[in-house]
Amino acid sequence: MPKPNPRHPNFPIPGGPVLRAKGWRQEGLLRLLENVLCVGEDPDNLVVYAALGKAARNWASHRAIVKALCEMEEDQTLLVQSGKPVGLLQTHAKAPLVIMANCNIVGQWAKAEVFYELQRKGLICWGGLTAGAWQYIGSQGVIQGTYEIFMRIAEKRFSGSLAGRFILTAGLGGMGGAQPLAGRMAGAAILCVDIDAERAEKRKGIGYLEHVAPDLDAALAMIDAAVKDKRATSIGLVGNAAEVYPEIARRGIVPDIVTDQTSAHDLVYGYVPKGMGLAEVKSLREDGQGQLMAASRASIVEHVGAMLEFQKKGAEVFDNGNLIRTQAREGGVANAFDIPIFTEAYLRPLFARAIGPFRWMALSGEEGDIARIDDLVLDMFAENRIVTNWIRLARENIPFEGLPARIAWLGHGERTALALAVNRLVAAGELNGPVAFSRDHLDAGAMAHPNIMTERMKDGSDAIADWPLLDAMLLSSSMADLVAVHSGGGGYAGYMTSCGVTVVADGTEAAAERLEHALTNDTALGVIRYADAGYEEALDEIAAKGIGHVAVG
Repeated sequence: MPKPNPRHPNFPIPGGPVLRAKGWRQEGLLRLLENVLCVGEDPDNLVVYAALGKAARNWASHRAIVKALCEMEEDQTLLVQSGKPVGLLQTHAKAPLVIMANCNIVGQWAKAEVFYELQRKGLICWGGLTAGAWQYIGSQGVIQGTYEIFMRIAEKRFSGSLAGRFILTAGLGGMGGAQPLAGRMAGAAILCVDIDAERAEKRKGIGYLEHVAPDLDAALAMIDAAVKDKRATSIGLVGNAAEVYPEIARRGIVPDIVTDQTSAHDLVYGYVPKGMGLAEVKSLREDGQGQLMAASRASIVEHVGAMLEFQKKGAEVFDNGNLIRTQAREGGVANAFDIPIFTEAYLRPLFARAIGPFRWMALSGEEGDIARIDDLVLDMFAENRIVTNWIRLARENIPFEGLPARIAWLGHGERTALALAVNRLVAAGELNGPVAFSRDHLDAGAMAHPNIMTERMKDGSDAIADWPLLDAMLLSSSMADLVAVHSGGGGYAGYMTSCGVTVVADGTEAAAERLEHALTNDTALGVIRYADAGYEEALDEIAAKGIGHVAVG
């Protein structure tokens, strides 16, 4: 039976042994669709995160998707076009159950204003990355990535520890809300600015944020005390980052680490310009888009200007993937890209080996299933320091949102081995139900984004989108349960293409076959992508694990 959801009472947490669909594969995908709404930012409007990232195009489309998942046979495939089901076709039992393409606009037309017009006409919706593919697991989905970035910075700049270090950031939405907990888990004192008081209180309510300061003076005093005591803490501040960052810089305070995860990618539905309240911004979103875009970009110019000032004075400053540098450059900040992107600066050696944000969700709704898999991970990967450290930290610090879930940065072969072991636990009745395996779209072979994932690739292949398209076709050939191709919407329009995948471990031999092929081939392509670009780590991975790379030249 579904469980009550205190955050969104009208969107209960799915779970239980009773199936509404004709099999666990279909039921699993249905529960994941329900889950992204029960952990979403604005489920009444189908918005999961990032201002516009939606689970379905509209409520009629949502109802039709649910009906199709409940009624479809295992040898049929549901086609979803930008959040709207358009076909239920006869395929075969080894084919994907769901194939979706969300927000893919022809190149010359892939611009924010075209997207907004298509959205206004009800012809398109943006699926974000994991929102429209029904793979989002709440803020936990990005906590480990944020934590690992902070720890790589600790190793690079601060002798391996962030104790007594000050992190300044902004954004407490569906993605940015991971930052305060990740910073505290990394041992730092982290200040998180957000314009929305409700968001700050929500993060505090679920345990991601410890305190909300009444004003900047109080916030800085709390940070200063924690830094002096080398005490990890997270402080929220309700304010506009475009005003707060320059004011901190004006006072001569230099944080140790500075970043930002506001919705700077979207100048209309995301970022809030300084001097404007939320109500005023909402009133301009339909008829004042040009005014909003200009005001947002002007604020971002000041916001990034302060970040560059911090960088000049010695802070470790990075872009966390929200296009803020791009917006600033278009607003006239010629050196905005002096700020590095997190992927290239800290994580590329991991991605080159296809080590990335893998995740699994207990479809039973029972937390005990995740606890059992935690034990399994600690046993199977006892020598993997990153993974074992993370699982222990997550157990102690991360509350579940929606379906109990976990994430861990696993690579080629590791993901497949874990999924097959879990499938055996399901078959043996050691878990309360099947488990769905997925990953972030920000993965080795799954994303082309020249300002985030593929910035400054070694061979200059930053903008080539063949790789996520190949990944989607390969995953369909490899029997995955759900395969998605997403491109950017809103302010992300024209900037990225990505691929998502989900496979349900229901304890059957057929599930084992799907997991074996889909997860192995997914990471193999990721390693091949980086080997093709000339990364030594990827070439080493190919040699060590016998990946079928075709070398040319």
